[in-house]
Amino acid sequence: MRPSMLLTMLLAAPATFAQLGDPPDELQQAVMDAMQSEIRTAEERARDRNRQPAQVLDFFRLEPDMTVIEILPAGGWYTKILGQVLGEEGKLYVTHPAPTFYSDLFAGVTDLAGMEGVEELDWGTMAPADGTPWIASGPWDVEPVDMVLTFRNYHNFTYDARMTINKSSFDALKPGGLYGIVDHTRRHMEPDNSENRRRMDPVLVIKEVQDSGFVFVDYSALLRRPDDELRYEVGRRTVTGNTDRFALLFMKPE
Repeated sequence: MRPSMLLTMLLAAPATFAQLGDPPDELQQAVMDAMQSEIRTAEERARDRNRQPAQVLDFFRLEPDMTVIEILPAGGWYTKILGQVLGEEGKLYVTHPAPTFYSDLFAGVTDLAGMEGVEELDWGTMAPADGTPWIASGPWDVEPVDMVLTFRNYHNFTYDARMTINKSSFDALKPGGLYGIVDHTRRHMEPDNSENRRRMDPVLVIKEVQDSGFVFVDYSALLRRPDDELRYEVGRRTVTGNTDRFALLFMKPE
């Protein structure tokens, strides 16, 4: 049985897992322990079923001894899981523009129990063509890492900024290193409008990341939500918390 299938049964029906008598592997156990940590709020835990962090991190091939960069952690929803999973054998870096709304959201996360090893990387001062001072980042002053991750953030950047961040991610990774992206789905080739500004066409994402030197590895339908019509802004009351999202995995060539 694949680990991801085992995790699905465990999260949905703990009694079934006990009957199997097959213990979870190291990553699964570490993620499940982190998900139950007291540093996570009730609101954060309420999103677990929808965001499926254990299955998503399994898809991204995370291992507890990896060195990882998380781009734009915002309030630290994933950071609180990643920081604990990587705390003993691995290392977690985060990077976000400061001082901004994003750094304000993240304030205090690294002070929480189990987050002591999380380190913030300088976002940098490179600006995109439209003059926004914070929106691009890199290069990061870090030894080569195993993985770069970003969750529901790719849509925040202009094209120039996305390509800069993709290059920064490529340069930061070891050969064979992995780059994982989760974001809200936009209809293929749909022009920008007021409703889709926080959605991304996954085909466009694949093209941009491949243009940055990466090899496309895989996609996951874990976060597919067929009742999201891809028509409305992701913050709408009828859509928020149930958006269709893609998970894409890329690799830096060896």
